[in-house]
Amino acid sequence: MKGFTGPIYSYLAAVLVSMVLVSLLLALFRIPIFETYTLLITGSLGSMTKLGDTLMVSVPLIIASASLVITFKAGLWNIGVEGQIIAGAVAASFIARELQMPTQILLPAMIGAGFLGGAFWGLLVGLLKIRGGVNEIFGGLGLDFVATGLVVYLVIGPWSRKGIASTSGTEPFHENAWFPTVEGFRLSPLAVSVSLLVVLMVIFVFNRTRFGLKLRSIGLNPHSSYRFGIPTSRYILTALVLGGAVAGLAGVTQVASIHHRLVPSISGGYGFLGILVVLLAGYRPFLVIPIAFFFSMIAIGSIQWQLRLGLHSSLGGVFQGTLVLSVVLISAMRLLRQRREKHVKTEE
Repeated sequence: MKGFTGPIYSYLAAVLVSMVLVSLLLALFRIPIFETYTLLITGSLGSMTKLGDTLMVSVPLIIASASLVITFKAGLWNIGVEGQIIAGAVAASFIARELQMPTQILLPAMIGAGFLGGAFWGLLVGLLKIRGGVNEIFGGLGLDFVATGLVVYLVIGPWSRKGIASTSGTEPFHENAWFPTVEGFRLSPLAVSVSLLVVLMVIFVFNRTRFGLKLRSIGLNPHSSYRFGIPTSRYILTALVLGGAVAGLAGVTQVASIHHRLVPSISGGYGFLGILVVLLAGYRPFLVIPIAFFFSMIAIGSIQWQLRLGLHSSLGGVFQGTLVLSVVLISAMRLLRQRREKHVKTEE
């Protein structure tokens, strides 16, 4: 599994190509192009409140993307991140609901529970692959549906609000279970810190540890790695567990810093969106942060398109998808050119 690596101009070219394609689409429907892009920027960065919202959206996306870097570098298409986010959110919600403790104790307990919840869901994917021979794509996707069904059951069943049969969510958690925020904003410095620490951890693992080196080796060639004495099955299982644990932290930030309750849509689609981020980053963890932030700008800024221009906010998804597609095409063209040049030199 190879990422879309290349010089910085490849990314700049991809941004330009995607902007041109989106601009052509806007022009086709006679939508003001300049105003559309202006609203995207002002809608996400135009005030401290909007900047705070953009940062808060980027937090679970950064964490989910970091989780995917771990498994993708090991050659695993972990499509089960959505379920692992939900598992982390459910575990953290259980602690928030059942334990009455001071904030200083409760928040670390929620973070630990979310970490373990996501790890357990990742373990299930790993066991299905190692013991059952089920590809991680199908195992992860199936467990996504199980996790979604579980959270809906909890919201309308055991954890439902008294006297209300609704899927709108559980009762709000006690404020002791809320991540502290900056006054006047939804921004939680603790949530931002967690996301940055996760990325730093992933960078450290793959650049400074033998474990990370062996994972990268397995991702490049699992058969050769096995022949050189690396227990590939054990490392694959560990990668899925560790990736799930990290994804579970995204669920913690969702329930503790944004919703302050458990809702059916708690995963927010960040697991699938994280795939686009990681592909665009070329599996480089240090690029996850700026790309996830840019995607969050699109998610928040596109709300203004619907309010001011009557455009559906899903146009932001078109922009994101076009950006990734542009990177794929430009990277493919660059690799094709390199192969041709190599072939010409060989003939000479």
